[in-house]
Amino acid sequence: MKSYRLSELTPSELDKLKARPRINFSSIFSIVQPIVDDVRARGDVAVKEYTHRFDKVEVNKIVENINDLPDPELDEVVREAFDVAYNNIYAFHAAQKPTEKFVESMDGVRCKRVARSISSVGLYVPGGTAVLPSTALMLSVPAQIAGCKTIVLATPPGQDGSICKEVLYCAKKAGVTHILKAGGAQAVSAMAWGTESCPKVEKILGPGNQYVTAAKMILQNSEAMVSIDMPAGPSEVLVIADQHASPVHIAADLLSQAEHGPDSQVVLVIAGDGVNTNVIIEEINKQCQSLPRGEFASEALSHSFIVLANDMVEAINFSNMYAPEHLIVNVKDADKWERFIQNAGSVFLGQWTPESVGDYASGTNHVLPTYGYARMYGGVSLDSFLKYITVQSLTEVGLKNLGPYVAVMADVEGLDAHKRAVTLRLSDIEARRKS
Repeated sequence: MKSYRLSELTPSELDKLKARPRINFSSIFSIVQPIVDDVRARGDVAVKEYTHRFDKVEVNKIVENINDLPDPELDEVVREAFDVAYNNIYAFHAAQKPTEKFVESMDGVRCKRVARSISSVGLYVPGGTAVLPSTALMLSVPAQIAGCKTIVLATPPGQDGSICKEVLYCAKKAGVTHILKAGGAQAVSAMAWGTESCPKVEKILGPGNQYVTAAKMILQNSEAMVSIDMPAGPSEVLVIADQHASPVHIAADLLSQAEHGPDSQVVLVIAGDGVNTNVIIEEINKQCQSLPRGEFASEALSHSFIVLANDMVEAINFSNMYAPEHLIVNVKDADKWERFIQNAGSVFLGQWTPESVGDYASGTNHVLPTYGYARMYGGVSLDSFLKYITVQSLTEVGLKNLGPYVAVMADVEGLDAHKRAVTLRLSDIEARRKS
């Protein structure tokens, strides 16, 4: 991992440092667009063919109604772990339920904003190099709380055509209605267009590789009329550490994201003096060698780096510029720095808060903006499964108070029908008053 001292970098060097490894989306779009079009045209048949081509799996029935599937058998210790995670995720997201409240902007003019669930949603749960039942929980629990009527969970099947039993357990527990046994661009396309067996959804959420991301980006700008949660790239973490942080903990936190895949990026920001970076690097190498996914982690580390900051202010400023998916603040008195954090998907404060707890079971959501999108996007939440409708209600007094101003504004804009919709009513009110 290369090291850089912030105070010695030019603005252009800083810009290069915050940039992620470039993804050539134009070439990826050229691969994905034909798949999107083919699934639209041929439906289930196309999905089955792509699943056979890319995943080497023959699937006779690509969509299962979840009520038709038997409950999976899990070891008690595994079941308990997922039950605890479900309860914590449910509690955190249920607390996000909006409350309806009228605002009386003028006497007789009442306005409010009401939440309604998105009727049908598609949840993408990756299954390439690792099965991710935790992602099934992160996506389906808030959909369940929101009250989405149709919840389609797409995930690549195993070699025997089955669904990972832990994913199925989480899906059943969290109210999923359909399982789509497919991954990649073909699964995203099936949910966006709808097929003979797959319900068409109105929004698609969930992480995925560059082909999944490309499919989501293409489809949200197509005739499919589907929205997506956010653009997303490879997983990433930025760790801010000072002299009080354990090198063992720092190394473990960096590797916890590096092991996701070779395109992941991890950044270590050292705040202040008194930190021996050589000890940290030695610990990273030592732990990496013992990881089953050490090869992935090692490749990710090859394009990751260390930043040396003079103090916490400089460290936080760099983090805000970088806008990481995960931000770990492993420093003394970490809580006092929370208010200075502007751009991050999810934050982990203090020496006893590894990023892993957010990935699995603290209750917060782990589907987060990457690639710097934390500057303008937040992670998946209950709001991701809701849409908001504004409502206004005027009394006769309200229209008399507000109407003349609306008529003037409509007149300025030259929209006479707008003006008349108000003035004709005001005339009726005046005529009734005189009669």
